[in-house]
Amino acid sequence: MATPQDSLAALDATHRFVEPGVQSIMASGRSMRGAVLPGQDALAGVLAGMTDRWSVSAAAGHFASVGVPVFPCAPGAKRPLTERGFHAASTDPQQVMAWWRHWPMANIGVPTGRALGVVVVDVDVHGTDGHGSYRRAARAGLLGTPLAVVRTPTGGRHVYFPACPDGEQRSWQAGRAGVDFRGDGGYIIVPPSLRRIDGTTVAYRVETVSSGPATPLDAQRLRDFLDPRPTAHPTSRTRTTGPVGRADADRLARWLDRQDTDRNLKLFWAACRLAEGGVPFTDTLDAVLAAAKADFGPREITATVRSAYRTARPDTQQRERSSSVHGGKPLAVDGWFGRDGTGAAARTRGL
Repeated sequence: MATPQDSLAALDATHRFVEPGVQSIMASGRSMRGAVLPGQDALAGVLAGMTDRWSVSAAAGHFASVGVPVFPCAPGAKRPLTERGFHAASTDPQQVMAWWRHWPMANIGVPTGRALGVVVVDVDVHGTDGHGSYRRAARAGLLGTPLAVVRTPTGGRHVYFPACPDGEQRSWQAGRAGVDFRGDGGYIIVPPSLRRIDGTTVAYRVETVSSGPATPLDAQRLRDFLDPRPTAHPTSRTRTTGPVGRADADRLARWLDRQDTDRNLKLFWAACRLAEGGVPFTDTLDAVLAAAKADFGPREITATVRSAYRTARPDTQQRERSSSVHGGKPLAVDGWFGRDGTGAAARTRGL
């Protein structure tokens, strides 16, 4: 298994990086002050100029001042502190100041996707070391020059890329490869935010920022490479009905009820797997509506499940109907659904 040091060397050999600093900002024509810049340049500019002396609250102000929307997350963690989660992200200086005055140690969340123009490949080290998967994808020509690389407190990497301008790129997770993708419908925690790891406070740290043009990422090609779709078997699961399909949906609902972060993303990902496995749309929707919360209501849940089914089964017209919220005490479950509809290793963390 590759070590983080070996994997970083592979990343450096595959991409063109420069160390963060004022020179890299000047070389790429980026500026942290003055006019508001396009999202990807603005974000990279702040990361490039960041030093160890910056406080989290000061960094939040810097991001907002150049047009990068931010929102507060729990100190030392990743859970949003705002009722609307990443949907509340703002560039308004007064709002950002008020948030960090109220929560001075709050971590900084930034939404990803087309609105900002930045997507992130999350290289994990939990269970499966994703550095090896990332290296394979780079050798296959699926990863170009990134905007920046950030080391996470757990030893993984956040690799920032420009978003493709052609359309939406939904977030996804490839648990068995140790790689996640944060695009539309997701968010990341940015430096200099802090995490508590085994009793020790560790910061997200900028490792490199590109001085030249960065390459947009084709997230779908990367996903198909890391987590290939199984071969369809029309006679087995594509027309599943009855207790088996509903049991899978109920299992998803119980698991979703336990989540504090990225609920929309996780619901979309898992609903896609259920759709691919042949679980009826109405079974999935009826079950997951039980996970509705104040900041994750029935309307958002319904829209997410509908989007997942249209994405996973574009050739199938699903019958959609209103469903009532089911009661019952949430039970523990053991993890995600794989692309083949089977249970995968539990991956309930955020970024």
